Amino acid sequence: MLELGAELESRDLGKERLSEAELDELIGNRDYQGFLNPRNDLYRARKMKENPPSRAEAIKLMAKEPNLIRRPVVVRGSQIQFGFEEEQFKKLVP
Repeated sequence: MLELGAELESRDLGKERLSEAELDELIGNRDYQGFLNPRNDLYRARKMKENPPSRAEAIKLMAKEPNLIRRPVVVRGSQIQFGFEEEQFKKLVP
């Protein structure tokens, strides 16, 4: 995003985890499953693709295990992009 000319505010989720309330607000009415990182060991061990947790359980798990959150998470106003997809990032930068 920096190479696109955007200024970013960064947050190390390992040191400053997102709370359940923050995750709930961040996800909003979006599909919570898109926030889950399919490369995470817990995701694979629990076979979340085939047997996804409920929204509430997913939020609790992401709050406890920040590596379960698909990153980066980029928020601009009401727009949100998670996971690295350069074309989608470009749409967030004016």
